[in-house]
Amino acid sequence: MLLAFHKPYGVLSQFTPEPGSKFRTLAEFGFPPRVYAIGRLDADSEGLLLLSDEVELNQQLLHPRHAHEREYWVQVERIPTAAALRQMEQGLVIQGHRTLPCRARLLDPSPEIPPRDPPIRTRKSVPECWLALELIEGKNRQVRRMTAAIGHPTLRLVRMRIGGFWLGSLPTGDWKRIEPKERKLILG
Repeated sequence: MLLAFHKPYGVLSQFTPEPGSKFRTLAEFGFPPRVYAIGRLDADSEGLLLLSDEVELNQQLLHPRHAHEREYWVQVERIPTAAALRQMEQGLVIQGHRTLPCRARLLDPSPEIPPRDPPIRTRKSVPECWLALELIEGKNRQVRRMTAAIGHPTLRLVRMRIGGFWLGSLPTGDWKRIEPKERKLILG
């Protein structure tokens, strides 16, 4: 069984709460028994999270050698230059590790994404924009570290796509079973 979940902000990608954590867990969303998250999104990230009871999917979807693409839409402070986007595409050294090449582009016009609850912080004197980043790896907080490394801190991060499967109009906090033809979009 494979499920798609639109993970809200403030939810951990796990079923067990962390001691003293203010964040909610996946246990609140009525998933079938024995499923677990494939990969993770940090509590302050949103978007498409897959869950499954099929252990082999973890390696198939997450290991960089399989080049399984994930697309993130990232709201950042200020507007990056073409040179800054090229830096990200070529790979950056973050915490002693060079990120794999990726695709980075400005989303213009900005996508229509429902507001986050709670809202992001905004500064009237600092413009913001949305980027699309397509990666095949997902180190801990990698997207946030990449945008910070080029001088554009992340304000909001939403995973929109895994493989060829898009989050689409799945409402925040809802989940659905992946149909066989959708599964092919995810697994390639």
